[in-house]
Amino acid sequence: MPSRRVECDGRVWRVYPGGFLTQSVADEHSLIFVSGDGANREVRLTRFAPTGARSREQALAELEERTLRQLLRQAQPTARAPEAGYRA
Repeated sequence: MPSRRVECDGRVWRVYPGGFLTQSVADEHSLIFVSGDGANREVRLTRFAPTGARSREQALAELEERTLRQLLRQAQPTARAPEAGYRA
């Protein structure tokens, strides 16, 4: 799976396209941000609307670093996210 690396507030995050698809698959994608390892690992998730490419991988590749940092700042913990395995 393709990923990107972004630094934000002194931490390094790996960014991956989320695998959960919604009804608006071409209009909305999710991003999973991962920082740290093992017990110190933090995982956060957000969604965004691609402005160019519609594939998840290409849309991630087209995001500017500044935009990735903005998306990370609005990302939420993944405790209730389907991308992280949560089931209602």
